[in-house]
Amino acid sequence: MRRPRIKPEHLPVRHGDDRVRIGGVVRGIAADIADPDGWVWALLAALDGSRTTDQVVADLVRLHPARSEADVRAAVGDLVRAGYVEDAGEPPVAGLTAAQRERYRRSRALFRWMDRTPRRTSWDTQLLLRGARVVVIGIGGVGCTAAQTLVVSGVGHVHCVEPDVVELSNLNRQILFTEHDLGRAKVDAAVERLSAYDSGVRVTGERLVVDGPAVLRTLATGFDVVVLAADQPPEIRSWANQACLATGTAWVHGGYHGPQVSCGVYRPGTGPCYDCARVAERERRAGLPPLTLSAAAARIDPPHAANAVSAGVAGQLAAHLTLSLITGVPAVRTNCQFGFNLVTLQDSFALGPESPRRDCPACG
Repeated sequence: MRRPRIKPEHLPVRHGDDRVRIGGVVRGIAADIADPDGWVWALLAALDGSRTTDQVVADLVRLHPARSEADVRAAVGDLVRAGYVEDAGEPPVAGLTAAQRERYRRSRALFRWMDRTPRRTSWDTQLLLRGARVVVIGIGGVGCTAAQTLVVSGVGHVHCVEPDVVELSNLNRQILFTEHDLGRAKVDAAVERLSAYDSGVRVTGERLVVDGPAVLRTLATGFDVVVLAADQPPEIRSWANQACLATGTAWVHGGYHGPQVSCGVYRPGTGPCYDCARVAERERRAGLPPLTLSAAAARIDPPHAANAVSAGVAGQLAAHLTLSLITGVPAVRTNCQFGFNLVTLQDSFALGPESPRRDCPACG
């Protein structure tokens, strides 16, 4: 590292006389460091990108003679490994034009803020996105938002799969379509709209009915991440799970049950799969008292209750998890399902068994 500096998003704050907080106030990023004699505060101030590591060591030893060169070097190394330090002297990044760096510089700042992994360059996450290929299956409410977010985030290739046409009832939540698109193939309208966001992103699409795991297996083979934004037929998530297990492809699903939004994220071979969770849930329900549905339930079709908020939150979370799979930022838990309650804005949860189930029909 040529000229180490504390990341701008992680600048330290001194609390009283004996404690320093680095990384801001966001849980999972910030850390407290005991500093009774003030030498850590002086070290962090010296890591401003204007000095080499040798110069920082020399300055600190002069200011705090009780600390040896080895102490200072070890502390700098600890900060680097903890992800709070970057190289102010990094060479210009190859692979991104000046216009692309301007487009994504605020994305870089957010990734840099969330990231605690030492990187080759501060643009490393954007380069990973640039080289990634994602297929979004289902361009409805969730898929529209997820695909839009992936394109504007700079994912190199986004492929859209959807068999239907635009209907009037779609327009309350499917944000890629307008009244001018009524009767038009969704995939054609989506590709046209998405392509207008970033000419450097390859956007493709196909009208395709997903009628079994074989179709999904073919799609998964050509992409780094599968985003399943379709909820029909009911077996489609298990089909996606089987396909991605067979191909080793990471995948995400997103959806909602009224105001309850949920997303799942899976990396095959690293833990329990989607069907492991289904087996665990069936086991849990078997131990509960039997349910009795009202007579009206047999006469009324389940309502498709959704708006741009519920579909959009699910789509944004699905895109967020996809970006995490590609870049490792943030390093979220995988092989589980996350949920969020739009009524309370408090009841978030993460569900899934801790280890694969031996009785799982997909991976057991």
